[in-house]
Amino acid sequence: MARLVLQGTLLCILRVGLSTLDSEGFLSPTPHNCPYKCVCAADLLSCAGLGLQDVPGALPAAAADLDLSHNALQRLRPGWLAPLSRLRALRLNHNELDALGRGVFTNASGLRLLDLSSNALRALGRHDLDGLGELTMLLLFNNRLAHLDEQAFHGLGALSRLYLGCNELASFSFNHLHGLGTTHLRTLDLSSNHLGRIPVPDLASLPAFLKNGLYLHNNPLPCDCRLYHLLQRWHQRGLSAVSDFAGEYTCLAFNVPTSRVRFFEHSRVFENCSAALALGLEQPEEQLHVQVGQSLRLHCNTSTPAVHIAWVSPQHELLVAPGSRNGSIAVRADGSLAISNVQPWHEGVFVCLATGPHLHRNQTHEYNVSVHFPHPEPDTFNTGFTTLLGCAVGLVLVLLYLFAPPCPGCRSCYHRTCRCRHWPQTPSPLQELSAQSSVLSTTPPDAPRRKASVHKHVVFLEPGRRSLNGRVQLAVGEDFDLYNPMGLRFKAGSDSTSSTGSEGLVMT
Repeated sequence: MARLVLQGTLLCILRVGLSTLDSEGFLSPTPHNCPYKCVCAADLLSCAGLGLQDVPGALPAAAADLDLSHNALQRLRPGWLAPLSRLRALRLNHNELDALGRGVFTNASGLRLLDLSSNALRALGRHDLDGLGELTMLLLFNNRLAHLDEQAFHGLGALSRLYLGCNELASFSFNHLHGLGTTHLRTLDLSSNHLGRIPVPDLASLPAFLKNGLYLHNNPLPCDCRLYHLLQRWHQRGLSAVSDFAGEYTCLAFNVPTSRVRFFEHSRVFENCSAALALGLEQPEEQLHVQVGQSLRLHCNTSTPAVHIAWVSPQHELLVAPGSRNGSIAVRADGSLAISNVQPWHEGVFVCLATGPHLHRNQTHEYNVSVHFPHPEPDTFNTGFTTLLGCAVGLVLVLLYLFAPPCPGCRSCYHRTCRCRHWPQTPSPLQELSAQSSVLSTTPPDAPRRKASVHKHVVFLEPGRRSLNGRVQLAVGEDFDLYNPMGLRFKAGSDSTSSTGSEGLVMT
């Protein structure tokens, strides 16, 4: 009996222990270290729209995407991201941040996306963005930024998209982009700011792929002739940043905020501008035409020898030695680019980026490569045979026309017609008169009591320029023979007393 009691007691203890493990570990509805009211799903952590005034203290280390947007955050503590070694995206938009401070992102070396839009930031210091060497996208639009340190972006070597629109920037350094390199940068949004001074040569020296993503619309730009011609050329080239927002590019005509003129809709402001002012601002891209299967070699021509040379392909791939990822493009030791077998996907603009201590600024060189398929050779046999056949047929027709006699029936008809016609070579005036007066014959063709004669005609002529007593009458009798003009009798009209040589003769 005691043995059964002991066994029952052991079973109860084991059951209680298993139920405790289930309640504490396996059946817990809340993930480990998930902040209160936040949502944790795998590597996602969302604390958006909770009205937080400070960052939660305990954050799960597995979070790769942290969303703290739409809160009331005003400050970020230095080192607050230290536990989040896997963090790749950080969203802090729609908060009340007015400053960042040094060391805020020190432990976020793997961060790719940082969204600081729609805050109250007024300036960016030299060390505010330290520790973000892998960042590719930075959103700072819709803040109150009025000042950027000269080296505010110096540590962002991998940044490709930078959005600074809807701020209060009055100037921007296009020479060195505030420490940001142009190797990876593809999008630079400066729209809807207060930019009124833009160095045109620095703007023109930017590489083509950055010009295509440089947004300057809705700024009080100066109505400068060189700037106008430069933007006009970008618009004609079809650069999307200009062509997509052409109606929103404005300039101040009279240095008054209310005198904004739209660049491309009202260009009469620039009628007196000479296009020669824009010559030499941009180095024209070289146009190259190559057929599929051929080889191509491109050299990075710079004013002085460069220390570092890199290329950007039409697919926006950064090309350094040894070459592209698929192996179709090689970068040589001298910095030149070589393609041994050109294919259609190699078509587009190749940009060379050259840097060095002796260069005044980073120089670029552009090649616009057009790839064509080879034209098929014409079939020489068919063309030659057709030409020979046409010549033979033409020669036979010419010989038949020259030497072959006509058919017998046509020949007899031709001789009979020639014998019947004995007209004089030069008709006499009376013959011409007979021909002209045949339509005026007074003899009806069907008169039964009068035989029609082929030599009987009646002619009535109008009075000439001068006449006797105002009339000239000419009458030819019905029996007059056109071939016997000697029988013609002349007599004066009844109203004429002139001789037979007068103009009022009557011929019968």
